Amino acid sequence: MEQKVNKKHTKPNHLTTIAVHGGTSSDDKDRDISQPIHLSTTFERNKDGSIPPFNYTRANNPNRESVENKISAIEGSAAAIAFASGLAAINALLENTLKPGSHLIIPDDCYHGTRSLIETFLKRWDVQFSEVDMTGIANVEAAIQPQTNLILIETPSNPQLKITNIREIVSLAKKHGITTACDNTFATPLLQKPLEMGIDYVMYSSTKFFSGHSDILGGVLTTNLEDETSSRIREYQKTAGAVPSPFDCWLLNRSLSTLPLRFPVQCANAAALAVFLDKHSNVEKVFYPGLPTHVNHAIAKQQMQNGFGSIVSILVKGGQQQALQFAGKLSLFKHATSLGGVESLVEHRRSAEGNHPLSPENLIRISVGIEHIDDLMEDMKQALG
Repeated sequence: MEQKVNKKHTKPNHLTTIAVHGGTSSDDKDRDISQPIHLSTTFERNKDGSIPPFNYTRANNPNRESVENKISAIEGSAAAIAFASGLAAINALLENTLKPGSHLIIPDDCYHGTRSLIETFLKRWDVQFSEVDMTGIANVEAAIQPQTNLILIETPSNPQLKITNIREIVSLAKKHGITTACDNTFATPLLQKPLEMGIDYVMYSSTKFFSGHSDILGGVLTTNLEDETSSRIREYQKTAGAVPSPFDCWLLNRSLSTLPLRFPVQCANAAALAVFLDKHSNVEKVFYPGLPTHVNHAIAKQQMQNGFGSIVSILVKGGQQQALQFAGKLSLFKHATSLGGVESLVEHRRSAEGNHPLSPENLIRISVGIEHIDDLMEDMKQALG
């Protein structure tokens, strides 16, 4: 007979350990090392008819609870609320912080999907928005109106890698009683913790670096608030139903375990590639906050720790045709939408931004993977000529 041993539970202090063990339970009666996938959409009630913790998968599921707990542990947040996509997470935030007649402020370099969501679907609420260059706090302050409910920032931004001073935004918003949110997808919690700097809500497209393998669609909101709005967002997740599947949650839980190992390699590769591209005669400009020449490099150094991310954007000399030709010549770098995977990708952003493109016609966004830097450099050299 197996002897029962009382274990002392060691609390992990380091992200590499938290990423592996966060969100898992040591009290699972089946004692699985790898959590099973709970595909059931419904769960049996207790014998007395009372409802157990898991009742119906739209409302809650063991895999979703586990991955939310892991993300919350990595982020250091009170809560993490998972959704079926990054835009579903943004939509939940907007629908629960805005009301008819509201005004919000977004970056002038905002992710085009976020801008399209606001412009297309919130129009029926008569929601107004201002697009602002958030590299200067005076620009944000000038855009504030009496009905401004939300300031949504991206830092670094997509795709021009602009840097917003998070603490300045928080201070300004508190003075005016405005909710703040930050899309932290590019930095991840490994480089930047906006909640610790006073931001109310942080959003991630978990499709990107959290997944890391280009095979999961998802989004998440994290917060330290325990108020009416945060409760409403949680209820919105359960009721509106834009929830990730159990399998996607299981995959994401597994992928997060290697995030602290994957991401530093990607960041190191990107930093080296940015230096190389910055000196190339066929590159007009490099956007990368880790370069000393970046206009907001000093701010990036203050609020980003352990690196500057793995996204580099460049302006190829010439116009759209030259940019597309360059992308077509690459071999290891695949020309595809999305970012954050272990494989390196490039994308001509303007042709991917729909009816209201904002990016320069010669801009190429580069998502740097974990391949050997020498191989990536050689591919860039042969494509640039």
